[in-house]
Amino acid sequence: MINKRNLASVCGLYCGACGVYIATQENDVEKMQNIAKTLNQTLEETWCDGCGSERKSAYCSKKCTFIKCAKEKNIEFCGSCNEYPCEQLKDFQSKMPHRLELWQSLQRIKETGWENWSDEMIAHYTCQNCNTINGAYHIACRKCGNTPSCNFVASHKAKIMNFLENR
Repeated sequence: MINKRNLASVCGLYCGACGVYIATQENDVEKMQNIAKTLNQTLEETWCDGCGSERKSAYCSKKCTFIKCAKEKNIEFCGSCNEYPCEQLKDFQSKMPHRLELWQSLQRIKETGWENWSDEMIAHYTCQNCNTINGAYHIACRKCGNTPSCNFVASHKAKIMNFLENR
């Protein structure tokens, strides 16, 4: 059973829509090998069960400073910090399209709690045609091909496409 708390990251990202998380849960070794190569880490370092889990991708566990910062400040989410939004979070948010909704996510977590926010995120990233959860970079649904794959993509398709074309 999926522990939804593990999918609510400190910074406000929804791990359930992460390509690494999705490939891990589906035990898609070929996809994970490609991701590991892209991230310059081993396959073993790439498996991830979400930000709140013990098994996190090395990319997140070694490079993410938000987890350590939140722990030191005894807070669960960046949105609860007295320094929110800090320059580091602003910089992080600005660099990739899957981070576009961090401010809204952290606000919703504060307003409704991570449990309700998590349910909202599942709906936000689910294909309306086949009920498959997709990632922010799945323009078409990864199962049925429906376009857009989910509400997140529908809202940010131009920015996602621009990012994918220029990387």
